Formats: sequence, C-alpha cells, structure tokens
Amino acid sequence: MENIIIKEVPDAPYYPTVNFDVQNGVCEISGESYMEETFKFYSPLLEWIKKYLEDKSKPLTLNFKLTYFNTNSSRLILDMLDIIKKSKDEGNKVIVNWYYDAADPDMIDEVEDFEMETGLDINLVELKK
Repeated sequence: MENIIIKEVPDAPYYPTVNFDVQNGVCEISGESYMEETFKFYSPLLEWIKKYLEDKSKPLTLNFKLTYFNTNSSRLILDMLDIIKKSKDEGNKVIVNWYYDAADPDMIDEVEDFEMETGLDINLVELKK
C-alpha cells in the first residue's frame, strides 16, 4: 500500500491538499474542495481507506481541515465517513477530527449534520490563529 500525497496547485485552488500516510495511519484533507469531477478525485481516497481498514489492528486518524467544500464534495465526504463508521462498528480504532475556524459557524453545522447522518463522533477542533 502506498501513501497518497496530493499537493495544492495554486492555479487550481479547488482541489484540496491530501496526505494519507500508511505508516502512521494519519490522513489529512485540507484546503478547498469544489472541483468538477469530484467522484474521480475522491474515489482513490475512498478505496485507500477501505483497503487500509482491512487490517483491524491498525488505527486510523482522519483530519479534515477544509475551509470550503461544495455539495458534490460533501456527498463523497459523507461516503468516506460512512466507511469509517462501519469500520469502527466492526472494531477498528478510528478517530475523525474536523478543524474549523470559529468565525465560520456554518462549518460547525455541516459537521454536526455529518455526525447525525453517519452516527459517527467527530471531534471539532478550533483552529488557532
């Protein structure tokens, strides 16, 4: 299994930065997510998480540091959280942290919606300025 690293491209700010680290089980998605082909972008991430979680002995921490995401991204983030919730219910140790700007109350509402839809506990972590 390989790490997934996708760096933000200044000319295409609508793709988030991704760092999925197989060695330490920490995955991070940050920046903005509002690309045209959302499914094409997120599919490898979903598959990576599924494959990683096949080994029940390996913990996974997923950190979201998104400042904006569109509806299509939201659907695929929800798919990702559903995979993680199922895995947690099967005994995997998973932690989901969502870093947010206190000046953006809408993001807190979005995260609470994700929690309600998935039944997954998501840790809200305020970004320090």
